[in-house]
Amino acid sequence: MNLRARVAELQLAVMLLTRLPAGRIGDDPPTMLAARWAFVPVGALVGALTWLVFSLAEAVGASDQISALLALGGLALVTGALHFDGLADFADGHGGGRDKAHALEIMHDSRIGSYGVVAVGVVAALWAVSVAEADPGFWAFVGAAMLSRAAMVAVQESLVPARADGLGRSAAGRSKAARGVLVAAAVVALVFSPWALLACALVTFAIGWLAWRKIGGQTGDVLGAVQLVSETAIWVALACL
Repeated sequence: MNLRARVAELQLAVMLLTRLPAGRIGDDPPTMLAARWAFVPVGALVGALTWLVFSLAEAVGASDQISALLALGGLALVTGALHFDGLADFADGHGGGRDKAHALEIMHDSRIGSYGVVAVGVVAALWAVSVAEADPGFWAFVGAAMLSRAAMVAVQESLVPARADGLGRSAAGRSKAARGVLVAAAVVALVFSPWALLACALVTFAIGWLAWRKIGGQTGDVLGAVQLVSETAIWVALACL
């Protein structure tokens, strides 16, 4: 195993999925396909930082509800609201698109429409309320963040890119390393909470099926929607338990 290559792949994943500093990669950067396995470890980092915001808020006397809202804000800040934007574009394209071409055109537009506003509002509210109800610890935050990013990888492994360009096309293909990480994530999640794993799997399948049916594959917006909605589904499952 080339340790330098693995570190570069991890750096690239941090650059793609967060706004955290990741240093310079060098003159021979890895492909996004090669870096796919690192999405799950990056999720662990994001989950840990989100937990930190939640815990600090509780430590200074904030209620569970306020702590959860602040954690949601911290999540958006760490990721650059990347997945929120993806969910908004996915909802607009699938809600307003007449056909594949029209849906992709809407999803490519940086403006947000009514479907996107409602989708992001409802999902963000569910995320915050469920986190407050679950009153989670460190491993719940880390597990939810890792598993929801494993869901992104599962969709990339299962669906072809819907566009002839963009991030989805540049990351096309299948990765043995990514499939290994998926199996490991599923086993850990099964031990941690079978219901959370089931909720994540159902949501991932549903969004993947909608994307396949409407646009014939996946895009960066589809992946963003998968991540945020599946993480929210995990929190809802944990809150109900």
